[in-house]
Amino acid sequence: QVQLVESGGGLMQAGGSLRLSCAVSGRTFSSYVMGWFRQAPGKEREFVGAIRWSLGTTWYADSVKGRFTISRDNPKNTVYLQMNNLKPEDTAVYYCAAALVFTMRVDRYNYWGQGTQVTVSS
Repeated sequence: QVQLVESGGGLMQAGGSLRLSCAVSGRTFSSYVMGWFRQAPGKEREFVGAIRWSLGTTWYADSVKGRFTISRDNPKNTVYLQMNNLKPEDTAVYYCAAALVFTMRVDRYNYWGQGTQVTVSS
């Protein structure tokens, strides 16, 4: 059974930092691209960033570039989203997901976690 489990969300003041984790199990994702998405209330789910598990290549949305960093820990089968200099507009439920190729399209990701809430107060 494939599982992606996010953790690390919470409440943070603007300017603070949080690190989200996505633990994967049930299959090998070494050939996959792991994406991070977020969805704010009343808005569509949007791409945040992604990492190609095998090479460590990363991509970021313009809105988070320079503030967020994605990494992975192979032995732990875990992908991380380090979020620095958080802003109130970063408030959303954050999801990790897996796709066979890099894309920013939500519908191209095959596996999804349950999400973790991030709330940034001003």
